[in-house]
Amino acid sequence: MTVIAANAGRYPVSAQCRILGVPRSTYYHMLANPPAPPAPDPIEPDVLGAFGASRGGYGARRLKVALARSGITASRRRICRILRQNGLSSAYSGRGPGASRPAAPPDAANVLGRGFDGHRPRTHVAADLTYVRAGSRWCYVCLLVDLYNREIVGCSCGRRKDASLVKAAFSNVEFPLTGIEVFHSDRGAEFCNAEIDAILTAFGIDRSVSRPGNPHDNAVVESTNHILKRELVAGRRFASEEELRAALFDWVNWYNNFRIHSTLGYMSPVEFREAGLILS
Repeated sequence: MTVIAANAGRYPVSAQCRILGVPRSTYYHMLANPPAPPAPDPIEPDVLGAFGASRGGYGARRLKVALARSGITASRRRICRILRQNGLSSAYSGRGPGASRPAAPPDAANVLGRGFDGHRPRTHVAADLTYVRAGSRWCYVCLLVDLYNREIVGCSCGRRKDASLVKAAFSNVEFPLTGIEVFHSDRGAEFCNAEIDAILTAFGIDRSVSRPGNPHDNAVVESTNHILKRELVAGRRFASEEELRAALFDWVNWYNNFRIHSTLGYMSPVEFREAGLILS
C-alpha cells in the first residue's frame, strides 16, 4: 500500500485505489489488518483425494466422473478451479504450476531488447513469477526488480496466479510509479491484461514483453528467482501462506540491503544505489 502514499502528492488516493483495485474504505487498514484467506471449497479434499488416487493422471473430465461415482456432483469448472488453486494439473496437460498461457498480442514489442544495464535508478523495472510450496498447496511469488541495481522494489505472494498478484507487488513499491519508464515481463496473462494496462497507462509507463520462447529476454528476474529458490526456499518448509509471506519480506529486505552481488562489484543493491554508480 506504500505506493499509494508515495504518489499521494501527485494523484488522489481515490483514483489510485481504483486503478490498483484496492477499496478505499479498507486502504488505511489493510497493512495492519490483512484480509482473512477465503474459505476452502467443501469438496476440495474429495477432489484432491481423487486426483491423488489417479496418480496425477486425471484431468477435470475424468475427475468429475470419479467424484460422481462417490456421490459428489461438481462441475468441471469447479474442479479446475480447485486444481488451479492448489497448483495441480493433469500429468497429460504439459503444464506445471509455474506455466503461463501467453496473453500478449503477437506484435507486442520487446522494448527492453535485453538491455539490462546502464539505466538510471527506478526507471526500468522487470517482473516475473515463481512458485513455492506452502502447506499442502502452491503459492506464487511476484518480484519487481529495478534493472539499475537489481534491487527488488516490489513483491507479493498468493494462491492465485493472476493480475491481483502483480497489482499487489506494485502496491508495495515505495517510490512514485511515475518515475518508471519501462515495465518488462514475459507474455503471461497475469502481466498482459486490462488491469495491468490501466496501471501502466495511468502512470505513463511503456510496456515491454519478452519474445515468445525466449526466457533470456527476462534473464535478470529469472536469475533473481533462482537466487530466491536457492537461498530462501531450498530445504525449508513453509506451513502456510502467511509464514511464506513473512519470510519473503524478511528475505527481500536482506537481499536489498545486505546481500553482495558480483554484478554490482560485490556491493548490495542499496549500497550501489547510494554510491551513485551505473552498470555498464
